[in-house]
Order: sequence, then structure tokens, then C-alpha cells
Amino acid sequence: MTSTVLAEGAANAHPGLTLGLFAVVVLISLGVTTWASRFRKTRDEFFTAGRGLTGRQNGLAMAGDSLSASAVLGSVGLVSLFGYDGFMFGIANVVAFALLLLLAGFLRNSGRFTVADVLSFRVRQRPVRIAGAVSSLTISIFYLIAQMVGSGALLSLLIGSTSPVVQNLSIAAVGVLMIVYVVFGGMRGASWVQIIKACVLMGIVTLMAVLVLVRFGFNPSALLEAAGQGSGTGGSFLAPGMQYKNPIDLISLGVGVSLAFIGLPHIFQRFYTVRDDRTAESSALWLLGIEAVFTVMVVLILGLGAVALVGATAIKASDPGGNTAALLLAQELGGGAGSLGGDVFVAVFAAVAFATILAVVAGLMVAATTTFAHDLYANVLRHGRASDGEEVRMARIAAVVLGLVAIVLSLFARQLNIGFIVGLAMSIAASAHVPSLVLNLFWRRFTTRGALWGIYGGVGTALLLVIFSPTVSGSPKSLFTAVDFHWFPLQNPGLVSVPAGLLFAVLGTLSRREQASEDRYPELETRAMTGAGSH
Repeated sequence: MTSTVLAEGAANAHPGLTLGLFAVVVLISLGVTTWASRFRKTRDEFFTAGRGLTGRQNGLAMAGDSLSASAVLGSVGLVSLFGYDGFMFGIANVVAFALLLLLAGFLRNSGRFTVADVLSFRVRQRPVRIAGAVSSLTISIFYLIAQMVGSGALLSLLIGSTSPVVQNLSIAAVGVLMIVYVVFGGMRGASWVQIIKACVLMGIVTLMAVLVLVRFGFNPSALLEAAGQGSGTGGSFLAPGMQYKNPIDLISLGVGVSLAFIGLPHIFQRFYTVRDDRTAESSALWLLGIEAVFTVMVVLILGLGAVALVGATAIKASDPGGNTAALLLAQELGGGAGSLGGDVFVAVFAAVAFATILAVVAGLMVAATTTFAHDLYANVLRHGRASDGEEVRMARIAAVVLGLVAIVLSLFARQLNIGFIVGLAMSIAASAHVPSLVLNLFWRRFTTRGALWGIYGGVGTALLLVIFSPTVSGSPKSLFTAVDFHWFPLQNPGLVSVPAGLLFAVLGTLSRREQASEDRYPELETRAMTGAGSH
């Protein structure tokens, strides 16, 4: 069985149900956008939902941002095929949000809309805003491409066809919806789409987790034993080494993922949708709790359930990367292949996964348009003299332009490995943004040159190491399998690229003193600690 057969079988068995669920997802999201469009689109409203979200609402919206379709489908697949190594990816996410909780209040008080706001507060604005915008837009575009390529494949399967024309039209349809969400709904519309999606997603994965546990009499030992048998590897399934033979690679993955979420623009911007630092910390606490529960239910229970009930052989036959493990498990829990319940469960899960993609692309596009309108247009091109209305108009124009660019790039990237694109975006976020953000907040001497060297050095190092890693060439699972030009041994560059970004930032700072930056540090420190003077 292939993933195409699986999805098409469910879609073709009940096309009315499949298309109906898809229509419901789209109508709900458009309804939320219509409601949000009634709010007067000031700059704060468009970029940050008027800073009026509660901690719980913002935490749910952040969960909607982070729990993408690739996170759901990919996490279940990783655990089902690689056991312990796959579960470590989920643990890294939990650690990431624990770190985010520690910095939430500082980040909320230190900026206004973007990463560049924080970095440019006490240094020369123009060059640092350009650098921050370049890295932020690069990350956002890579993430958008990955989500849109995935959405095109999923949507084409939902409607029962996998032809290239249908997939291209599906990508274009998702891109148009994304533009509509941002142009008319802004951050408020995107936030509520994400909140609703997070609740629905958590509901369905909770139901699936309960059904898995019911199969094993709520006995974790029985589930673990069956998973070992289903994997075909016995006890080694629960030991490290199935995916990452080199333990350093697993550590590098943990470093990269744990730090990446601090620097991801669409996660970062969410801290400015609340009124103060305490609410920002409440948001991060809600996010941490949701992610921890999600990791246990999805990454662990569903992954183990998939390999125990479906078997590793069937999962690999469906998709070598394990991305259909969750769909196969849904089919099994619903009654098995060919059953009405199995087909219905697959269709429902696929529709929820599609809703997940719509929510994530909306948040990504809001972050990208904010970076373009606020950092590049208002503060670089207009030198801070643009009015609020001009920024909003430019953000809407940017949403259309960037949306069309993302559609075109996604059409060309349809055959690429999505995991490679997401991994590259996360590596840049961890290596370029995090070292400079931390040094800016806690090192008085930090300078303009330090920020520039840290950002550009982090971006360049991450790109270089990923391009010459086994992820791109040199192994059967590489992006290019017919050639081998890799010299960097690790699949995940975080263990090297993050320290490199930090080293560049430190060397840049030490190479030239900047008295003006040191003189403004007490103001930044006071603002970060107390919120005095923050917007």
C-alpha cells in the first residue's frame, strides 16, 4: 500500500464526506477572517491583534503556530520507525518552550513587533534592521514553502487525485486563502484560526490516544512490548541509535530544535499580542503545558500505537519516511482498511491536518508582512517617518506580493524534501537570531558590528553546513542521492552553527567598541526587567 492509495482510497470511498469536511474547514476560517476584518486596522491591531489576547488565548494560538501538519504527521512517523531517537525530537520541542518561558517577559518588554525591534534598540538601526529582516524573511519563506508544498499534496489527495496539475492548483488555492486571511484578518484573524485549530487538533489526537490505550487495556507495558514486536527490532526499538548512529548527531538535533523556537519570527511576534510581560509568561506557560501533553499523546502514544497496531513494515511500505503512520493508525482505529469507520477516521484526520496547515501559513505570513512593512519599509526606506496607516497598507501589499512569491517558489519546490527545508529554517533561526538576542539583552558591551556579524555569520554557517551535510548528498535519504559532495558529518548543524553564530557575534563586538550602545544598555535593562517604557 502506498500513501497515495491510502488517501485516495478514503477520499474515493466517501468523496462527499471528504469534500464536505474540506469545505467546513475553509468556511470556518473565512468566517473568522470576516469577523476579524470588522476591527479597525490600526498598526497594533494588524500586527499584534491590538495586544488584547489573554495568556490562555495567546498560548493556544502559539500552539497552533508550532503544531504544524509536519509536526503531527512527522512526529508520529519518527517514533513509529525509530523509537527512542524519534521521541527525542518531541522532547527537544518541550525543552525549547521551557527556554522560551524563561525569556518570554524579557522579549515582550524589549521590543514591539519583530526580532529587529529588540536587536536595534541600542545600536545603529538601519544596518541591524536590514540584517534582522533578511534573516527573518528567509526563515519565513522557507517555512511557507514547506507548509504549502505539504498542503498541496494533502489537498490533492483529499479530492482524490495526485496529478501534478491538481497538486499545483492545490498549492495555489492554499496560497490565495493565505493572502485573504492576512489582508483582511491580520493578526487577530490568524490568531483565532490558530486557536480553533489547536483545540480541534488536540481533541482528535486525544481521542486517538485514548483509543490506542483502550486496545492495550491502559497498560503501558503491553503497549511498549507490542511496539517492540511491531518494529521487528525487539528491545532495541526503545534504545538510542536506530536513526542517529552517531550520538553527537542526536545531541546536535536537540541543540538546534531547542533553541530554534526562540528565534522563529512567527513564534517571536506572538509575545507582542499581549498587554504585558506577565501575560507573555502566562502564554509561554500555556504553550509549554500544551506541548508537553501533545508530546506524550502524539509523539509517544500515537507513535507507539502506530508501530504496535499497524507494524513498521506496513508503515514503510506506505511511506518510507513514516509520514502516513498517523493516517494508517487512524484507519486501523476506525475499523481497518476498507471499513466505513476507517475511511471516515482517515478523512477527518486529513481534514484536521489541512486545517493545521491553513493556520500555520496564516501566522507565517503575518510575521513576514510585519517584517517587511515595519522593518524594511517604515524604518529603513522611510527612516521611521511612515504613519501607522502607511505601514498597514504596505503590510497588505506585502501580503499579496510575498504570497504570490511563495506560491511560485512552492510550485518549483514541489519535488523537494520538505524536512530539508524546515530543518534549514530552524537552523538559521537558532544560529542567527538566538546568540544575538541573548547577547543584546545581557551583555552591556554588545555592538552594532556584533549584531551584524552574529546574524550574517549564523545564517552563512547554517546554510554552508546544511548544504554540505548528509541531508543534501551522500546517503540514500539525501536530497540528491546520485551525488556525494558532503564533508560535514552531522545531519543537524546546530551543535556547530549555534556556537559559530555566538562566536561571530562576540568577535564582532570585541573588534570595535561602541559607546552609544553601552550608554543605552541601562535603559534596555530597565525595560526588559520591569516593562517601564515598553509598548
